[in-house]
Amino acid sequence: MAWTPVVKRSVSGDVFEQIAAEVLGGELAAGSTLPSERQLAEALGVSRPAVREALQRLAAAGLVSVRQGEATTVLDYRRSAGLEVLPRLLLRGDTIDPAVARSILEARLHNGPKIAELAAARVRRVRSGGDDSATALATELDLLHDTVDALVAEADPLTQQRIALEFWDHVLELADSIAFRLMYSMLRAAYEPALAALAPIMSAEVGNGGAYRDLAAAITAGEPERAAESARALLGPATTALIHALDGA
Repeated sequence: MAWTPVVKRSVSGDVFEQIAAEVLGGELAAGSTLPSERQLAEALGVSRPAVREALQRLAAAGLVSVRQGEATTVLDYRRSAGLEVLPRLLLRGDTIDPAVARSILEARLHNGPKIAELAAARVRRVRSGGDDSATALATELDLLHDTVDALVAEADPLTQQRIALEFWDHVLELADSIAFRLMYSMLRAAYEPALAALAPIMSAEVGNGGAYRDLAAAITAGEPERAAESARALLGPATTALIHALDGA
């Protein structure tokens, strides 16, 4: 393995990035061992504390196993890492990994309707006398509809995508699900760097203001099944088109 000397200011961060790229790219296979801290420090031209800090970050990310007195072992990130590695997997330099992109799209199509359903169910629960604040709910719904208005008024496909992400952020607030919130945050982190590349195919979806209005109306009405179906109708066509495009790439 040819290690590249680290020259940037964030030394431990650069060590982390270099080793993470090797693990996620398959150059360092699961089950293989890394050189010792001393060997890595010499090969990378950095201090041992910088290497140690980087290895701790790699272990926290689920990419390696560090045990005192033993060699550092590369883990199978598919089994040990979390969603935080998605952005690194999706974009390799300026190239989108089709398999990773497809899995993100599939997750988006699966999760979107459920999040919309939960949002509508919460609206209905609050209006029937639940524990949530009706005033806070009204504010959240106003923000949701304001975002739709902004989306309809915008003509630039790239800006529309960013507004659409904001729309889903408001839906998540209404759904009040920490699990879906954390999943969305990681999916969004992976998706955002590819916005420009996806703009031509996503333009039909983010330009479909009527579908966003239908979904916002279903959530506001507190109709979970209708909200889920509206979300599916909104997300389905672009998802199908993107997957076909990836399959043909």
